[in-house]
Amino acid sequence: MSGSPNFIDHIRIEARSGKGGAGSRHLRREKYMPHGGPDGGDGGKGGNVIVRGNNQLWTLLHLRYTKHVIASDGEVGSGNQCSGRIGKDVVIEVPLGTVAKDDDTGDILFDITEHDQEVVLLPGGRGGLGNQHFHSSTFQTPRFAQPGEPGQQKWFKLELKVLADVGLVGLPNAGKSTLLASISAAKPKIADYPFTTLVPNIGIVPYRDDKSFVMADIPGIIEGASEGKGLGLRFLRHIERNSVLLFMVPADSPDIKKEYKVLLNELKQYSPELLHKDRLLAITKCDMLDAELTKAIKKDLPKTVDCVMISSVANQGLDKLKDALWKKLHS
Repeated sequence: MSGSPNFIDHIRIEARSGKGGAGSRHLRREKYMPHGGPDGGDGGKGGNVIVRGNNQLWTLLHLRYTKHVIASDGEVGSGNQCSGRIGKDVVIEVPLGTVAKDDDTGDILFDITEHDQEVVLLPGGRGGLGNQHFHSSTFQTPRFAQPGEPGQQKWFKLELKVLADVGLVGLPNAGKSTLLASISAAKPKIADYPFTTLVPNIGIVPYRDDKSFVMADIPGIIEGASEGKGLGLRFLRHIERNSVLLFMVPADSPDIKKEYKVLLNELKQYSPELLHKDRLLAITKCDMLDAELTKAIKKDLPKTVDCVMISSVANQGLDKLKDALWKKLHS
């Protein structure tokens, strides 16, 4: 992603599971048993390719240069009914919120939402049966065994959709990063120009009685983002997993209602389901307002959404905001 070398939210990866080992065709031959029966062992199963959730990861950066993931083959069986060794699995660790897709069709295969959750991306081939399995009263010395099943090989896409309780939604420079820095330990880049945030930032927001919730600062939406303008669809998808959407409009906006409608419309164009999520509107940078202006703005706020007046810099209204968010998260 341009301008963000430390945040990777999608990769293509080729996975190859291990092939099963062949069964053994061995016939027992000992000094006092020159014509012993079949004792060929089974081949070992090929290794699986497994995807595992890891709550210590926040990005797919560690897989940036991993193009091919290859599990070990199973070993062939041997005499004396010895089975071949099972091929070693290979595990791809991913952050929670990672979705696996078929690269050819784009179909979603599964998503990883819990720590240590494991899903087999590609199973290894089964090992072949040794000739001991084909021995019978009428067929004493089978000289054949099964070959092992081949492994599977396929390209996949892994995409990260940030998992957070609250997603911040606003035009560039609405004060999202400043809020996140004020109420959590996150340290997003902050500056007074659009598109400072080029990657989602995540912060743990402490609440009363040692409770907490997770907040994600998504790069600013611009009008047309749902059509791929600006930072576009890459970031709108991160909002899909948030429970509550916190819309942010600065107090010095020329038209607060219009700006709120623009944000709603972009979400609707991208995915109408997003409009069913709980939402709250925060009017930011309220430290710039006197009592008269505050009263005038409150009169003209949208009636269809709960509103909170805040200033991250002056620490105004932040406890009220956290109370409102907590209530929506647990209603």
